Amino acid sequence: MHTVAVLALDQVVAADLATPVEVFGRVRVDGRRAYRVLVCAVTPQVASDAFTIVAPHGLEALREAETIVVPGSSERAGAPDPAALEALRAAAAGGVRIASICVGAFTLAAAGLLDGLSATTHWAAAARLAEAYPLVDVRPDVLYVDNGQILTSAGAAAGLDLCLHLIRRDLGSAVAADAARLAVTPLEREGGQAQFVAHARPPAPRGSLLEPVLSWIEDNLAGEVTPAAMAARAGMSERTLGRRFREQTGTTPLQWLLRARVRRAQLLLETTDHGVERVAAQAGFGSATAFRDRFKRVVGVTPQSYRASFRSRGPAV
Repeated sequence: MHTVAVLALDQVVAADLATPVEVFGRVRVDGRRAYRVLVCAVTPQVASDAFTIVAPHGLEALREAETIVVPGSSERAGAPDPAALEALRAAAAGGVRIASICVGAFTLAAAGLLDGLSATTHWAAAARLAEAYPLVDVRPDVLYVDNGQILTSAGAAAGLDLCLHLIRRDLGSAVAADAARLAVTPLEREGGQAQFVAHARPPAPRGSLLEPVLSWIEDNLAGEVTPAAMAARAGMSERTLGRRFREQTGTTPLQWLLRARVRRAQLLLETTDHGVERVAAQAGFGSATAFRDRFKRVVGVTPQSYRASFRSRGPAV
């Protein structure tokens, strides 16, 4: 039986902790459990935001593991415990597979396990990870990154995708598909698929001067929205608008607009039977071809594949 150790550090994110415990714990092959799941911690009790967790195992249990999963910790947590970092380094040196969920990537980076590797984390924390650990090639636009022994995933839902990916690696697609059905989630989301699957736009910083123009963009996606029109709406020059966007959103006005249009298209693909041509028009793309190309580039799958994964009945195309 494959042993999975889930490392709960101070201020662990409860959802990140529960995902591998539940997903791996429910896997069955020929009616028998395929994984033994151990929750490990530096101390017997671990604080989370809303409650305290009692961990049955200490760091010594990591030595029994074939896979270690490191959930994220909230911003209230301090630096990772040195003993936990040393235990992770020892496990990695011994060839143990190690994966992180969401901001758990910061713990792997602090242990030096991501140096020289590609990695991801929640998109909102990606810039902070890149700044704190310049030896890590941070990829903020994917669900998970598989480097073989070391893996990282984005936000909580992407942690589920990563767990299913590991099950597929270990036991094959059929077993992983069963695990996906138990979790009521599609198995089709590959690691290269973009994180931006939510329909709500990422928030601008509180009090941002961009808030009115961002809302105007959302309300006019199907219309003629140009950088010049955005700048006029914001009451500033195009150059100043571009600088403000970089400072407050980390991207350009045009890239923000294109991603907003992709988010609108995702919503239409999930909730309507409109054909691709009509979805493209309603989302503000000039042609179905341009829409397909941009959608695939941002989301990582075609509009048809996305609809097949997220809508229960076939599209009318």
